[in-house]
Amino acid sequence: MSLADLAPGQHAGHVRDHWWWRPGWRVGRRFYAFHVTFEDQPELYRVADSYRSALTAAPPATLIPDQWLHLTMQGIGFTDETSESRLAAIIDNAREQLRKLPAVGVEFGEIVVADEAIVMPAIPAEPVQRLRAATRTAIGRVVGEDQVPEDPGRFRPHVSVAYLTAAGPAEPYIQTVRPIAPQPAAVTITHVDLIEMHRDRRMYEWQVVARMPLR
Repeated sequence: MSLADLAPGQHAGHVRDHWWWRPGWRVGRRFYAFHVTFEDQPELYRVADSYRSALTAAPPATLIPDQWLHLTMQGIGFTDETSESRLAAIIDNAREQLRKLPAVGVEFGEIVVADEAIVMPAIPAEPVQRLRAATRTAIGRVVGEDQVPEDPGRFRPHVSVAYLTAAGPAEPYIQTVRPIAPQPAAVTITHVDLIEMHRDRRMYEWQVVARMPLR
């Protein structure tokens, strides 16, 4: 089960390879999205590393280094299908929407084994959901509300620490991470990034196109 389908505290029963090629994706293709990125967040790195260290003894998984830790929020579209003028308009609208919202304080510590990734949900979720709603409003003002991609009801904000790479039972991963109980990391989100990303090397890597500060 994906994270959006899991109740708080629940894990998936089975896992699968995260790195299957989703529709439209291929090596060399790039994608625009809104993410929260985490530069200079040692507390978040500490908690993520406690789980990554334990997972070295688990079945294979792609461990995500500090540099590429992120909170996925809202996709926009592939770069070869998004004009410069459309992107600029989305950026302008997103700046307008996000500067109305205050910085967000969340904690990361709880761990969940979902169907394709091992993740730390953001607690509380509601302030991050408001940030995402603002990005959806910005996109909708440019492309039309009915053309905004992704389901607004299937968003559970989280930071992944590892992506799973094979199909099988989730229990070995659950047994590995369950004993780890780090002190939660308190993180303040002060901005949202519009990024250009790819997954050519079985890792989500990106460059920041625009940074939008919160109030």
